[in-house]
Amino acid sequence: MYFNEDHEALRQTVRKFVDNEINPHLDAWEDAGQAPIKDIFKKLGDLGLLGITYDPECGGQGLDYWFECVFLEELGHIKGLGLPIAIAVQTHMATPALHEFGSEFLKENFLKPAVLGDMVAAIGVTEPGAGSDVAGLRTTVRKDGDEYVINGSKTFITNGVSADFITLLARSSNDPGYHAFSLIVVPTNTPGFQVSKKLDKLGMRCSDTAELFFDDVRVPASHLIGQEGEGFILQMKQFQHERYSGLPFIPVICQDMIDLTVDYIKQRIVFGKPLITKQVLRHRLADWLTEIELLRQMTYHIVRMKMEGRDATREITMGKLYGARLVRRVADGCLQMFGGMGYMNETLISRYYRDARIVSIGGGADEIMSEILARMAGY
Repeated sequence: MYFNEDHEALRQTVRKFVDNEINPHLDAWEDAGQAPIKDIFKKLGDLGLLGITYDPECGGQGLDYWFECVFLEELGHIKGLGLPIAIAVQTHMATPALHEFGSEFLKENFLKPAVLGDMVAAIGVTEPGAGSDVAGLRTTVRKDGDEYVINGSKTFITNGVSADFITLLARSSNDPGYHAFSLIVVPTNTPGFQVSKKLDKLGMRCSDTAELFFDDVRVPASHLIGQEGEGFILQMKQFQHERYSGLPFIPVICQDMIDLTVDYIKQRIVFGKPLITKQVLRHRLADWLTEIELLRQMTYHIVRMKMEGRDATREITMGKLYGARLVRRVADGCLQMFGGMGYMNETLISRYYRDARIVSIGGGADEIMSEILARMAGY
């Protein structure tokens, strides 16, 4: 109905990559607390998977949003959320502003290498005192001749340890309002930049997350994205790419968790019968399947809107809120069906449970999504 032979060919390419290059190694990467991001991204870049909708001039494929949807759906088959989110940072968080608003210089020197997998990108927005309240950012960027000077810190930055450049949002003016911020590209080999700490997380353990420090970091004025003072506006537009990026793979992750759980409760004998025979569990599974399909169809509706060039902010916000709650609920319910075995780290469902918790926090907390929707409704 939605996907043709070309879409399905891409699906098989991504699935083969996940099955052969990621899942067999994921346990070891989780134990080590780090996946070989640079190696993985280079392989993805060689397959043309890091810029599916981007212009060919930037190294992209120039394909439509259905191809992008297929790619994101297949990332959902990775057995944990660490790598899907790390990859989405590269494709949907740190580079969209470069593609839409970056100069030819920025596209050639940063976007194209990121699309080809030669550079790892991170998005630098969250700070120790400002996350969902983006307007509360304190990191500063000031003009000094033909350079910008950056001071401050960022935290909870996915890919922060591995990144070759940061797409950074910082305060460029003390004026009130939203025209006091600028978006700028900061190479991580610039003097004054430091990864001050690799953070130890509850979940997503194979994906590095860092605290970053900027001490009189100087970058050329040519690294500015768009116009000075308009970074907040550009970042708000970019958030829609970020929030959408999780929607296609959440139904897939939920279905994989259910399949994993059903396999277990078919074999688990309690009071002489397999757990799958318990009506309460079967009905719970049926409810989840219904909700998964609702989210999948909402996602496809958003893709149709994107294809038509329509503003999908409302629908993406709804999907982000609903999807985050759904994946947490399914992870929690599946772990409960595993019982004591689900509480063991050796069981995959425990990883899903830990990883799922971030979806209601990262990219805009549930409460922020609800507030955005309430305001859009005029409440």
